[in-house]
Amino acid sequence: MSHVEPPLDQPYYGAPLGAAVRRFFAKYATFSGRASRSEYWWWVLVGAVVGTVLNALPTLTDGIRIEADGSATITGPLGVILGLVWLVWAVGTFLPTLAVLVRRLHDTGRSGFWVFIGLVPLIGILVLVVFTVLGPRPEGARFDR
Repeated sequence: MSHVEPPLDQPYYGAPLGAAVRRFFAKYATFSGRASRSEYWWWVLVGAVVGTVLNALPTLTDGIRIEADGSATITGPLGVILGLVWLVWAVGTFLPTLAVLVRRLHDTGRSGFWVFIGLVPLIGILVLVVFTVLGPRPEGARFDR
């Protein structure tokens, strides 16, 4: 039995990994609407894994040399290229990651302005994690177009 994916202006509850990532990029800078828990958390997982791998590659390929004092030195063109790839990834996914977080907050019935609580050290991030883990609330539909 195949599951029909809802339109992009609706949350996809129970979204599989591929659909969640596809919707993440399709709604690149869309702050309106809602995102299901699966859409949000699949993206968090993919973003963390890809970001970690891209961040580690220069070190693993000897493109960055870590000194005894903790400083790092880029060695050779490979280190520069891999560092630039990571930078492009980080900059290119910042806005859509913020957008999917806002849409996730909408699905829990909260305003997107709650993202600013993340600026409060430690407590803010914990509050956002709790909010993004919570289930959908019917009043979140007010954020749909």
